[in-house]
Amino acid sequence: MRDTLLYNALIVNEGKSAVGYVAIDGEFIVAVGEGNPPADIAAECREKIDLHGAMLLPGVIDDQVHFRDPGLTHKADLSTESRAAVAGGVTSYMDMPNTKPPTVTIDAVDDKLRHASEVSVANYSFFIGATNDNVAQLVECDYSRVPGVKLFLGSSTGNMLVDEEETLIRIFRDVPALVAIHSEDEATIRANRDRYVAELGEDVPVGYHPLIRSREACVVSTRRAMDRARRYGTRLHVLHVSTAEEVELFSQKPLTEKLITAEVCVHHLWYTDADYATLGTRVKMNPAIKTEADREALRRGLRDGRIDIVATDHAPHLLSEKEGNALTAASGAPMVQFSLPVMLELADKGVFTTELVVEKMCHAPAELYRIDRRGYIRQGYYADLVVVSPDTPYTVTDDMVLSRCGWTPLSGTQLHNKVMMTYVNGRCVYAGGVIDDSARGRELRYRPL
Repeated sequence: MRDTLLYNALIVNEGKSAVGYVAIDGEFIVAVGEGNPPADIAAECREKIDLHGAMLLPGVIDDQVHFRDPGLTHKADLSTESRAAVAGGVTSYMDMPNTKPPTVTIDAVDDKLRHASEVSVANYSFFIGATNDNVAQLVECDYSRVPGVKLFLGSSTGNMLVDEEETLIRIFRDVPALVAIHSEDEATIRANRDRYVAELGEDVPVGYHPLIRSREACVVSTRRAMDRARRYGTRLHVLHVSTAEEVELFSQKPLTEKLITAEVCVHHLWYTDADYATLGTRVKMNPAIKTEADREALRRGLRDGRIDIVATDHAPHLLSEKEGNALTAASGAPMVQFSLPVMLELADKGVFTTELVVEKMCHAPAELYRIDRRGYIRQGYYADLVVVSPDTPYTVTDDMVLSRCGWTPLSGTQLHNKVMMTYVNGRCVYAGGVIDDSARGRELRYRPL
């Protein structure tokens, strides 16, 4: 007997949408088809669930989260944030290394993998972080278990800035892995900060944040990194692109033909700098949210293939840490619980198609990082699946937030696509608002470059 049959579902997968069924046995998908399930498949399944036309999608793969574990767990940890993830349809995540202490050694990565195996309800993986003095660790790391190297070219939470030219050359030239960058030029940011402090004093309003962490800081850094990647043949991935000028730097080639790829975050696709007036520091992010023209360029870049994937940069802070101004308030916000509903909202508005949302949040991350048997609804793949009820309006409130920080910049926003069920490795870990806390995700595995 097989375990579960999901049928009468609108399956959105590999560029098409069709009513069909998926059969699950153990951790894996064993049958996928259009129309009604054949009688023999239905007869073999213990549990049969009629989805009544709800959407069935591959699980979202988020390549950029900050789950704050270890050392910053007053904000969040692997348990709380993985619960928020599955409630939002995110079945796999890649966590960033700017923790306390930072994840900059092979032993530190191993420690996080062990801890995640004990507490994470979603599938997990951890970047190793670059510093000015750990290139030997980066060269020796096992990249079948690690998605890549995170390189901060501008300081952010954790201050892991790498600014020594010889170190940068060695990372781009010698490390046999994808290098994912936070791309802002630190010298430009410092000059801007000094300028506005001289003009306004130390209490700089949050609306100046995109002028301090300016478009020039992003463009200069990204162009420089791309030039270096071409020089050394580095597999470069530019995280959270935020400007129209950067979008134009990227190729429209198919993802599999690219040496240099780009990511955009949900908040840069949703908000503009006009939102500082009403949301204040709740939308203070690094890189900063910029103009409506930048947002439109990012949306267009996602549609035309210059931008390859969508992620969250989920970065929880306590609301008390978000108090202050452009200089003092923490940058970042929790988004992992609502990223898929927000993207589907944009699809409802005609900004994207639902098929494109699935491509950029599910298929493309799996291809870009060469993840083993995830990101698609295919026979023989892990059964990471999300059931979404469309046309189900609800208003987001802080009380809904499962992240330990307990708030969201989306509070008060009406959305219309609701995650109803999430399967991780064939097991229903979220259904009707209830999380199976006994479930455990699996470590992601990667094919070599």
